[in-house]
Amino acid sequence: MDTGDSAQPTAFELDIAAIRRIDAVPTILDVVCRTTGMGFAAVARVTEDRWIACSVRDDIAFGLVPGGELKIETTICNEIRDSREPVIIDHVAEHPDFCHHHTPAMYGFQSYISMPILLPDGRFFGTLCAIDPRPAQVDNPETIGMFRMFADMIAFHLDAQAQIDRSAATLFDERRTAELREQFIAVLGHDLRNPLASIDAGTRLLARDPAPDKAAKVLGLMQSSVARMAALIDNVLDLARGRLGGGLTLQRAPVQLEPVLRQVIEELRASHPKQPIEAVLELDAEIDCDRGRIAQLLSNLLGNALTHGAADQPVLVHAATRDRVFELSVSNAGEEIPPAAIERLFQPFARGAVRPDQAGLGLGLYIASEIAKAHGGSLSVASSPMQTRFTFLMPLD
Repeated sequence: MDTGDSAQPTAFELDIAAIRRIDAVPTILDVVCRTTGMGFAAVARVTEDRWIACSVRDDIAFGLVPGGELKIETTICNEIRDSREPVIIDHVAEHPDFCHHHTPAMYGFQSYISMPILLPDGRFFGTLCAIDPRPAQVDNPETIGMFRMFADMIAFHLDAQAQIDRSAATLFDERRTAELREQFIAVLGHDLRNPLASIDAGTRLLARDPAPDKAAKVLGLMQSSVARMAALIDNVLDLARGRLGGGLTLQRAPVQLEPVLRQVIEELRASHPKQPIEAVLELDAEIDCDRGRIAQLLSNLLGNALTHGAADQPVLVHAATRDRVFELSVSNAGEEIPPAAIERLFQPFARGAVRPDQAGLGLGLYIASEIAKAHGGSLSVASSPMQTRFTFLMPLD
């Protein structure tokens, strides 16, 4: 790939760098090869006239390295860019559509799988693909599901990076941007290890025993891990909107909030079956708010209470409207929060300073506070040796 003498990186160099910044990609390619038995896997940037490898795992001496390029017209990815559908081939010689295709003949492979990487806004980035000169069993729901999940994960990362970079370039100077990025990468990199390890363990199980009854359960667990990663990315995007942009955006409308709040409570009950949650909801009229954001606020507060509260005492949720004010509170028993810690509690990444022994990005309370502010309300905390209580107040006028 010709980089030229220009000090400014080309668009393709930026794409390669963006993939390189995703620490999970080498593990993804390793898992792909081990699970399928194929010897070459890559993340490729594909445009109308270029095919460039961004990250490569090559165990068959195919010869491509990051930055290496294939002529676009010689690749199947050229067709995938137009159709936006995956191509999966167990055995080229026996495939009715590809047995005489020029690409397998040119590059000497018999098995092939390529999944499009589609960004959240619908734009086509490229493909996650794998090849091998031997036939392989890849045209099955387990392998296709794994590839789709990994492609979605890469797309989420790329989109998160792009949004953070755009906001930082517009609203922060170079020093503050570098500080925030270093902090974000350090903390997010730590928290992504656990769900990524779960995915790795799942693929190892599938590689050893791909029986359909076991595969469905393993894939379900892997999907849960991807959901955890997506939630981490959503939190970081909300951080970017809150600190790098003009604040969180809302879609307000009159809504009956009680069913929304009960759904959040039931979801947390299901994920914390041993921890009791008691709820008193006294809502008799519609409330003008963003229902999704209010649900997110409660989920963050309730998740925080379940994590830090006493395990043998119930978490209490109370919601009511009084004197033209909507009040939502979450209370838990447990250790008192020190006054010095309370001063930093609603700041991003405060978890490491307030509770060094707790995992997590430390963004939940910050985002809850931003949601409260966006609604013209406030989020406060009161903590004693008996109880810690978070209270959201929002005027209804």
